[in-house]
Parts: sequence; structure tokens; C-alpha cells
Amino acid sequence: MSERWASFDCYGTLIDWNGGIAAALRRLWPGEEHDRLLERYHEIEPRVQIGSAASYRDVLREALVLLAGHEGLPLVPGEESALADSLPLWPPFPEVPDALAELRARDWRLAILSNSDPDLLDASLLAIGVPVDLRVTAGQAGSYKPAHGHWEQLFAHPGVERGRHAHVAASLFHDLAPAQELGLTAVWINRLGETSDLPRAAELTELSRLPETLDALVPA
Repeated sequence: MSERWASFDCYGTLIDWNGGIAAALRRLWPGEEHDRLLERYHEIEPRVQIGSAASYRDVLREALVLLAGHEGLPLVPGEESALADSLPLWPPFPEVPDALAELRARDWRLAILSNSDPDLLDASLLAIGVPVDLRVTAGQAGSYKPAHGHWEQLFAHPGVERGRHAHVAASLFHDLAPAQELGLTAVWINRLGETSDLPRAAELTELSRLPETLDALVPA
């Protein structure tokens, strides 16, 4: 029997993306309404990424500068890189290390498909503390998700078969929508209590029950 592969988005699924960004925004602008700023940031970043060949570090920088400009907020010179500088400190969600370790114990191969840069992703995976078998970043894919380049790289890797694979992610825009377009088995990690009509093979609020969920979807 061929190997089973689980691919993951990293930020928002494994690493607390919203918490990390919100903490940086609170430090930069302590008197502002941070929920509103976070929502605006999530509108801006995908627009910066579309068709871009820039590094994720540069995307974070440009999106933060645009947010400050749109909101009329001061940005001290040197703070334009505040998000990228803080990203290596963003923590994994509490259940993530144990869930990934259990998947490895059940002979799942693990891949990370991330819009991040290699050095930033390395820092996040070090914080998680569980080895992965394959990682694909935006630079390797030649595009940012929701473009399909990450999955094209994944399925070009020897031994990765669509019928023995599931993709696990929190983002509807970056991951669930392209998973539908590609006809992939997808598990939605709905941490924010969102609603969606996008198809998914399973929906969880976090990763504690992911090992048995994936075993049911792709039996050993």
C-alpha cells in the first residue's frame, strides 16, 4: 500500500496567525481598535500577494505600510518590518505538536504548504517541534495560494498520490477554495466559527481529533 500524506497550511492552522498579527498591531498602535485593524489587514494582504513574486517578508512589510496609510496611522521608521520580525515568535496552537506527533506515529507523511519564506517557516516548524517530510513555500511554488502552484509541487513529489492524500487547513480563501477546484480531500479546521458552502470531507474546530479523522478518510 502506498504512503498516506497529509498536507497542511501553517499560519492559522498550526501557528496562531491572527494572534501573532494582533499582538504586533497592539504594540504598534496601542490605542486603536485592533479587531478592526486585523480585519482590514486580512483584506489587504491577499491583494498584495496576487500575481506577486515578492518574498513573504516583503508582502508583510507592504501590507503593513498600506494598512497604516489607509487607516491614517503613524508608522515609525524601522517598524515597517514589525510583522516579519515578530513572526518567528508566533506560537503554535496548544494541541498541534501532539496531533502531528500522533499522525507520524500512525505512519502519516506530513507536508507543509505555506505562503511564507523558508527561513520564517523553519522558525515556526522549530516551535512546533515535530519533523515534517516535505515543505513547499511560495518561492518554490512560484505563486501564492490560492493559486495551485503549491499543490502542483506536492503532487510532483515521488510517492504522493491524490487518492492517498488529504489537505488540512483553516483558510477558506487560501486553501478550501483551491482544494475544491483541484478535487482534493480537505479537512477544514474551523477555529473561528465561520460558515461556508465549500465542500470538505470533515470539519473540526482544532486538531485534537485529526489523527482519527484522517485515518477514517484514508485508511491505512
